[in-house]
Amino acid sequence: MTDALPGELWLALSDTPLFGLTATLLAYTLAHRLALAGRGHPLLNPVVTAVALLMGLLWLTGIDYASYFEGARFIHFLLGPATVAMAVPLYQQLPRLRRMLGPLLLTLLAGVLVNVLSALLLARWLGGSEVMLRTLSPKSVTTPVAMGIAAEVGGIPSLTAVFVVVTGIFGAVVGQWVFRVLQVTDNAARGFAMGLAAHGIGTARAFQLNAVMGAFSGLALALAALLTAALLPAIVDVLVSP
Repeated sequence: MTDALPGELWLALSDTPLFGLTATLLAYTLAHRLALAGRGHPLLNPVVTAVALLMGLLWLTGIDYASYFEGARFIHFLLGPATVAMAVPLYQQLPRLRRMLGPLLLTLLAGVLVNVLSALLLARWLGGSEVMLRTLSPKSVTTPVAMGIAAEVGGIPSLTAVFVVVTGIFGAVVGQWVFRVLQVTDNAARGFAMGLAAHGIGTARAFQLNAVMGAFSGLALALAALLTAALLPAIVDVLVSP
């Protein structure tokens, strides 16, 4: 009876939303500790490590993603409030923002167009289906917005979320290297580029590096989501529809 108790306990836990919530918190806690031990190395990005840990756990236990997400959705819900909270450090940079408003808006438009068009053209060149193109198109905006856009344009929202995470992880890992190669030293410019290309995950990385960088990354994240939501359906209709 005693020997069977841990197995029964595990089965009971894995069938409740508590499993997804607990697993996510523990995975991120461990990932954060590893990042601190590695002195913030980009390859030890907590999001990357936590995702890898959770993937391994689900694979080993045989628990499907839908069951896991029953608990993880409580954390997923916090993405919205966390995005809004980024306005606080941005407000502290308001005088500088006013001086840079024109160049930032031009960069925003160019960045959104490049994000969308590069994804669509690359996917089409690789032979992606129409549904795949629609799914991939909003990959460079934050997850809640990207999933909503994907549903509107006829994509697969759950798969869009995967593309968003991969895009953010890639941007967070290589962003600093790209800035060094291109000799971009201004933290506002770095942050805006990071938020524009790598949305929430890139913004989290930007805040780790510099408060100014994080503030402008949060601004780019929010504006890119808004502009992409406005422009993407029309772009998809022109470039993807048969």
